[in-house]
Amino acid sequence: MNTKTLEKCAPWVLLIAVIVLWQVLCTGLNVSEFIFPSPLRIAEQLNEFKGIIAGHAWRTFWVTMSGFGLAIVVGVLLGFVIGSSRLAYAAVYPLMTAFNALPKAAFVPILVVWFGIGAGPAILTAFLISFFPIMVNIATGLATLEPELEDVLRVLGAKRWDVLVKVGLPRSLPYFYGSLKVAITLAFVGTTVSEMTAANEGIGYLMISAGSSMQMGLAFAGLVVVGAMAMVMYELFSWVERHTTAWAHRGSNAQ
Repeated sequence: MNTKTLEKCAPWVLLIAVIVLWQVLCTGLNVSEFIFPSPLRIAEQLNEFKGIIAGHAWRTFWVTMSGFGLAIVVGVLLGFVIGSSRLAYAAVYPLMTAFNALPKAAFVPILVVWFGIGAGPAILTAFLISFFPIMVNIATGLATLEPELEDVLRVLGAKRWDVLVKVGLPRSLPYFYGSLKVAITLAFVGTTVSEMTAANEGIGYLMISAGSSMQMGLAFAGLVVVGAMAMVMYELFSWVERHTTAWAHRGSNAQ
């Protein structure tokens, strides 16, 4: 078995080992499902309520992707503006950092007042929590363009716009894809948190409802579904990254 195959199998082997250990501990220690349900119990709940879970999961997915799509647009535009100007970088970056430090869950009640209970607060919470990594990585990719490279391009007749668009943006692609893999997981967190507070649909709402009725297996099933959706999107961006920016990764080749 070669190194590449081992790398692909390693996450699955670790996941299976964790699940087996989890099940053994729950069974051996006779842990109550109301405290910490076993993987077997979670699987039973997934199968029993698969129709209900699927409906809530679809709502969480499209809401998350709506907020995430908005985050990509705003993050790329802001990142381009900040990274292309030293003055903008010095003026905006500290303020954006301070904004990112604010707990996004605190915005949910405000968003409910503005937009009411429903998809609006969840979409905006997903956006608020996920646009910052995208913006920072695009800005960093542009702002760290080597001065020597810029000087050479200027001597060759390239204008500032040409340097940013034809060299800066392609150079920022590895940063961009790295930020997408981080931001998509944060977007699911934002949506779920908002749904737990101000929604009547979605996995977050399902988890709160299951917890209040002491169906902890169903609540954990909701967690598993959110994690699975985030993992699928993470792997999708990783696949796109490998096939579009293989040049930026040592020892890797596009398939």
